[in-house]
Amino acid sequence: MPVTVLRFNLVDPAATPESLSHRYRSALEMAAYADDRGVSTVQTEEHHGAGNGWLPSPLVFAGAVLGATRRITVTVSALIAPLYDPLRLAEDLAVLDLASGGRLVTVAGLGYRPEEYAAHGRDWQRRGRLQDEALETLLKAWTGEPFDHRGRTVRVMPRPFTRPHPPLLVGGGSRPAARRAARLGLPFFPSAHLPELEAYYLARCREYGTAGWCTMPSAGTSLLHLSEDPDRAWALYGEHLLHEARTYASWQTGPGARSAVRSRAADVAELRREGVYRIVTPEECLAPSGPAGGDTLVLHPLCGGLPVDEGWRSLHLFGEQVLPRLNG
Repeated sequence: MPVTVLRFNLVDPAATPESLSHRYRSALEMAAYADDRGVSTVQTEEHHGAGNGWLPSPLVFAGAVLGATRRITVTVSALIAPLYDPLRLAEDLAVLDLASGGRLVTVAGLGYRPEEYAAHGRDWQRRGRLQDEALETLLKAWTGEPFDHRGRTVRVMPRPFTRPHPPLLVGGGSRPAARRAARLGLPFFPSAHLPELEAYYLARCREYGTAGWCTMPSAGTSLLHLSEDPDRAWALYGEHLLHEARTYASWQTGPGARSAVRSRAADVAELRREGVYRIVTPEECLAPSGPAGGDTLVLHPLCGGLPVDEGWRSLHLFGEQVLPRLNG
C-alpha cells in the first residue's frame, strides 16, 4: 500500500482575512477527517512574503494539526532552518514532540530564495554555516545537558519525548546537503528523485562512520486532485493548479533548486499534459498504471486557492472510494 499524504500550503491569491481564516480552519477539519480514515501523513511547507499567502509559519500550523488529530504524522518539508534562532527552534520542536507523542517529522532545508533571508536579517552567503549551526545546536540541545553556544553555556529543557531526539532529516538537492547529513548522522531527504545523490550520501556515511538512511520522492511524483469528471474540473479549476505551479517555478530559477514537482507549463492545457499536477477519478487513481501503483499518493485538496467545497469533494472521494480499496 502506498504512503498517503495530504498536502497543505494554504495558498489563495484572492484571499481576504475572513476567507483565509475559513481556509485554515477547513484544513484542520480535513486533517482530522484524514486521520480518522487512516491517511499516513499531513505535509506542509514554508515560504515567506508571498503575495498569495503561502504558509510562512509551518510549526504553528503543524501544532494545530497535531492538536486536531490522534494518529497521523505531520511532516514539515521543508523548514528553512537558518531563518530560526536555533535555541528557540530546539525548544519549539521539543514541545511539539512531547505534545504529539513523536508525530512531528522535520525536514531541515536551506531554502532557495535570497529574499527570504534578507527579510529575516540572515546572510544568504552564510546559509551553509547557519544550517550547520542550527542542526548542531538542535542535536546538542535535545540531550538536556549544558553546552556551549555562541560563547556562553546554555541548557534546553524539557527534553523531547522521542529518543535520541525528535525525527529530523536534512533536506536538499546538493552534495553539500548530503555531506552535512552524513557527517551529523542524520537521515537525508533529497528534494527530488536523485538516486545518484542517495548513493553519494551513503558513501559519505561510510566515510564518516555514521549510520544513515535516505528517503526521497518517487520518480514521476504527482500532486493529485480527485473528481468524478476530470474534464469539468480542469475547465473550472485548472487555473488554480496553474497558479501554484507557476509560482513555484518562478522561485526555482537558481542552480540548486531541484524539486520533485517542478512544472514548466505555461497554460492549463500544457499543465494537464505534463502530469505534474493531475486530476483523476477514483477508478483512474486505483488503476494498476495509476497513481496508486506508486510508492506515494499526494492529495492536494486546497491547491492554488481551490474552493474549500471542491477540496472537500476531492477528499471525500479519496476517503470513501480510494482508501477503503487500498486498505482492503
